[in-house]
Amino acid sequence: MMSQQRKSRWGYLLAVSVLGMLPAAGAFAAEQPGEGVTVTPIFPTITEEHFRGQVAVIGLEELGYEVEQPKETDYPTMMMALSYGDADFTVHLWDNLHDSFYQRAGGDDTMVKVGDVMDGVIQGYLIDKKTAEEYGIDSLDDLRDPEIAALFDTNGDGKADMTGCNPGWGCEVTVDHHLAAYDLMDTVTQNRGSYFALMADTITRYEQGEPILYFTWVPQWITAELVSGEDVVWLEVPYTDLPDGNNDVDTEYKGKNLGFAVDTIKAVLNRDFAEENPAAREFLSHLAISVDAESAQNLKMQQGESSQEDIRRHAEQWVEAHREQFDEWLAEARAAAE
Repeated sequence: MMSQQRKSRWGYLLAVSVLGMLPAAGAFAAEQPGEGVTVTPIFPTITEEHFRGQVAVIGLEELGYEVEQPKETDYPTMMMALSYGDADFTVHLWDNLHDSFYQRAGGDDTMVKVGDVMDGVIQGYLIDKKTAEEYGIDSLDDLRDPEIAALFDTNGDGKADMTGCNPGWGCEVTVDHHLAAYDLMDTVTQNRGSYFALMADTITRYEQGEPILYFTWVPQWITAELVSGEDVVWLEVPYTDLPDGNNDVDTEYKGKNLGFAVDTIKAVLNRDFAEENPAAREFLSHLAISVDAESAQNLKMQQGESSQEDIRRHAEQWVEAHREQFDEWLAEARAAAE
């Protein structure tokens, strides 16, 4: 049998060994504050917006979180899922445009908005520059004239056909409101369906020299295909008139009133998740991507690099190109978890 003296010696050595391991374990925990936590992201069905979501996923993975395959849905359902805890975070809330979805789903009682993921995002109406200059069109109000509206008629009913916004995106509500507010219901039709398929037809018409009228937003690959000031021009609205009645917001872009609030994209987290995971909340509060970066990535998608694997690779490339800044965000997140 082992002597009492030897037992004491082995106990001492074991204690020293365990204590020697503790700093390493503590360092790992500090480096990986999300270890053991599973996170469910939620993205819109618009794959052109998944790039910024994948950048967020990469950051959370580097913090040790196990990130599940993102759920995909439209914006109102997205907010409900976050409110009820069926998803943990998104980086896709347009602060002004989607505010009604956010409030109806529970607002600040059940969710937390953080950071400015992307600022200076805009929406509005455009026509081809050739028609604008030939007929002196610079305002949506000009389309009240049936003869002007008929220039953009594509189905023979005498009304202008505007490539519009998909139901569930939020923008379709504002477009419909504008058509009523500016007395355009009798001269303009908003065509809604598969937006990018409709825009492919719109671009084809432009390439054939025909007049075009469409709604779009930035960031967006379309702005690289139809370049403002070269191919197309933004139309002004006669005055600001938004569905929620909050008409004091900034709607001006390069000296033109586009009729939509100049917006900021925010991260949104389920409130319980945010309180239990300060590292995730802190990281998402710092995440920021430029409009130009997402537009450039969207153009790669339009040129054929559109699979989920492609989008993930684009996100990884963006992270490596911004590694110094990205690591600072991660450091802030780790500090918040201590």
